[in-house]
Amino acid sequence: MDAPPLAGKVAALSLGALPVSYALSRVSALSHPLAVALMSGLILAVLFVVVYSLSHGEISHDPLYAVFAVFACTSAVDLMIALQEDGYVTGFVDFYTKEGEPYLRTAHGVFTCYWDGTVHYLLYLAMAGAIRSRKRYRNLGLYWLGSFVMSVLVFLPGNILGKYSSEVRPSFFLTVPYVLAPCWAGMRVFTQSRAPPCCTPDAVQQEQRKGLLQRPADLVLVTYLILAGFFTLFRGLVVLDCPMDACFAYIYQYEPYLRDPVAYPKVQMLVCMFYVLPFYGLAAYALIFPGCSWLPDWALVFAGALGQAQFSHMGASTHLRTPFTYRVPEDTWTCFFLSNLLYALGPHLLAFRCLRWPAFFLQPPPAGPPEHLKKQQ
Repeated sequence: MDAPPLAGKVAALSLGALPVSYALSRVSALSHPLAVALMSGLILAVLFVVVYSLSHGEISHDPLYAVFAVFACTSAVDLMIALQEDGYVTGFVDFYTKEGEPYLRTAHGVFTCYWDGTVHYLLYLAMAGAIRSRKRYRNLGLYWLGSFVMSVLVFLPGNILGKYSSEVRPSFFLTVPYVLAPCWAGMRVFTQSRAPPCCTPDAVQQEQRKGLLQRPADLVLVTYLILAGFFTLFRGLVVLDCPMDACFAYIYQYEPYLRDPVAYPKVQMLVCMFYVLPFYGLAAYALIFPGCSWLPDWALVFAGALGQAQFSHMGASTHLRTPFTYRVPEDTWTCFFLSNLLYALGPHLLAFRCLRWPAFFLQPPPAGPPEHLKKQQ
């Protein structure tokens, strides 16, 4: 798949959000949570009108252009939030992190903003550029969908269930359109046509005749999926306070961040146990038995989901905003880093394998007429 060009118009518009946020931080009236929520909603409405007026042609071709343009602006602001909380910049979005969504100042919130301000931002520019150039962006959209959904599934429940539950302000309800829009976008991305297969029917049949032992790369992936499944189940049991000695030792010696009362790590481990673990089982099945055409799409979705989840989890586990007692101990840091890095890279390798060599997952071609009938014809 050729990389689509980045949307210069969307990039320029998103960078315009920075001076606006800086100016708003100087307005003393925005020291009340309700005022922050109303102003944020007004800005989003104005931004949508501006995007629609400047890009009517692109929106007529694909309405998701407006979604990606507006979200690119919010991603730019999220990056400034993360940089400000880490002390690299000052005075941009103080009013919002103090009176709007104070849980963005947690370690998990900071790294969620970093991911949104970098990976999501580039994806928005790439997908908007693809729409402008009338190119396909289905694979990029699936990766973004998984990443965004994982972010929402962990961050929003964590805000309500963790120690910041009493800090929920009116701005929290702005997440309603922020969640509904990606749901609609995800359905549109899934219904887009796939790229035509580049494999001949003979190549598909030849690949699907091979057993698992004849495909060493798939054998390694199946082994990884089994081990990653056990790791997922184990960490889910850890956050559920399993009384096993191994769980007790792990949560105190390797990942004490799982005990942090902010609740984000607990929610993430449970989301992985209930959603990622079944996918690992189904993916292992699809690597053994041919013709599972659903795997390439869902491998991209889960690669995006686990990329976002592990980035936020690994970063928050070592960040200074996490209390010292919940950070990864120095003597187990290498084990923690390597295990979590492999847990993040595995789904990406699976997605790469599915996209690079898709013949095994294509539907087998229909059987032709018997040989004696061919001779009669």
